[in-house]
Amino acid sequence: MIQILIVDNHPIVRTGLELFLNSKPDLKVIGSLSSGIEIFEFVRRHNVDVIISEIDLPELNGITALRAIKKENKSVQVLMFSHQPEEIYAISTIKAGASGYLNKEASVEDIEAAVRKISNGETSLSEKMDKHFRYEDTRKSRSRMFKKLSTREVEVLKLLSIGRKNKEIAEELDINEKTVSTYKARLFKKLNVTNIVDLIHQAKHHNLA
Repeated sequence: MIQILIVDNHPIVRTGLELFLNSKPDLKVIGSLSSGIEIFEFVRRHNVDVIISEIDLPELNGITALRAIKKENKSVQVLMFSHQPEEIYAISTIKAGASGYLNKEASVEDIEAAVRKISNGETSLSEKMDKHFRYEDTRKSRSRMFKKLSTREVEVLKLLSIGRKNKEIAEELDINEKTVSTYKARLFKKLNVTNIVDLIHQAKHHNLA
């Protein structure tokens, strides 16, 4: 039996996934959470095989939660399931420790297949993302832009784009403020901007935030 935890702030998404996955004899949803911060206590109390998690979560974003979860529980496999563009965030989440990434446009059959694949220790990506890994498409400006950024820089960029201050980012990512300033300076340089307004505008233009 594959024991699954669903983390998404939309009740209809959680309910739909739970109904579908529980209809399979060897799959069991043992928990359904609405925020990233709740994951830690749940995983400590329950034997979870696979976590299906959104990136955009209240209190603690999915990438930050993923990194911390994998540090504590290496055996838990995580499937990121998000509306965010996969050509940007799939690579970032895999680097942070995820075993798979699916866009929310995926079918329920794709979700089932991904759960089974990552529970066997394999990596699960869409056919489209497999092609991105195998063949570099230089026409994709978003992919080129992303490849300049580290996983941590993407995290800082996301938090800056929703109005977080350096101190708040430092606390959420458990790093010091000076390190946040360093990441911000790198982002300015890599995205070729000189101020925070242009940085956020550039990030949104490239679907990075």
